Amino acid sequence: MEIDVYQNRAMRSANGGTRRENLLCRALGIAGEAGEVVDLVKKHVYHGHPEDRGQLAEELGDVLWYVAVLAASQGLSLRQVALLNLEKLEKRYPGGFTEADSRWRKEA
Repeated sequence: MEIDVYQNRAMRSANGGTRRENLLCRALGIAGEAGEVVDLVKKHVYHGHPEDRGQLAEELGDVLWYVAVLAASQGLSLRQVALLNLEKLEKRYPGGFTEADSRWRKEA
């Protein structure tokens, strides 16, 4: 599936509200769902829980949904966001990621 097709379909399940309400709700949603991803990893690494890839995929999907609807509410397509991110990363790590480049990189 194309990423913008996903975004358009995700918007069908987004609730309405003012621009300000949507901005805050969706940003908080990203933080909340990211916290659930972190909690799964924490439980696996520190509490001995088995890896649960299905649950991880579900929580990552929730993060993706919030990113998609937040971007759309701000007039951004996920394709635009993804391309801008790749451009930034290619400038930062032109030969691919290295620890040295990470430590000594210059911000644009």
